[in-house]
Amino acid sequence: MRLLTGLHEADRVLTQQAASRIPRRVAEALSAVEESAESTKLWCGAAAAMVWLGGRRGRQAAAAGMGAMVVAQLASNGPCKKLADRPRPPKEWIPHDEADDRPDSSSFPSGHTAAAIAFTAAVTPTWPAVGALCAVPTAMVALERVQSGAHYPSDVVAGAAIGLAGAWLARHAPARLLRHWL
Repeated sequence: MRLLTGLHEADRVLTQQAASRIPRRVAEALSAVEESAESTKLWCGAAAAMVWLGGRRGRQAAAAGMGAMVVAQLASNGPCKKLADRPRPPKEWIPHDEADDRPDSSSFPSGHTAAAIAFTAAVTPTWPAVGALCAVPTAMVALERVQSGAHYPSDVVAGAAIGLAGAWLARHAPARLLRHWL
C-alpha cells in the first residue's frame, strides 16, 4: 500500500511539474508532434520513407517497426487498458486547457508511447541512424502525454515497457516460431 501511495504522489508531482513548467512554445511543439503521431500517422510515414529511401535495409527496418508497433498497440489499447481502467489525471492538476481534450479511455498504459517506443526500438538495430532520428519524436510524444494531462508518468513508463516488449517480439518471435515449426 505504501508503494502505491508513493507512486501516486510521484505521479502527481511529476504531472503537475510537466504541465506547469514546460514553456508554452515547447508545449506547442510537443503537441504538434503528438498530433502527427495520432493514429500512428508519423510512424507509418517514417516506415514509408524508409522503404522508399533505404533499399533492403529500409524495408527490413520498416517491417520490424510496423510489426512492433502493431503488437504494442494491440497489447496496450486492448487488454491492458481494459484491465487497468484507470481514470485520467485530475483536471485540477493541469493549469492549461489541453486537459479538456483528452480521450475517455483508460489512462493506463499510454498507447501513444507504446507505439512510439516499439517502432523506434525495432527500427534501431537494423538502421541505427534512423532509429536515432526516430528517438527524438518518440521522446517528445512520451513527454507530451504527461504535459497535456492525458497520462500519468507511470502510464508512460508502462507504455514504454510494452513498446520494448513489442519490439523484442517483432524482432525475435518470427525466427523462434520458424525454428519451432520447421
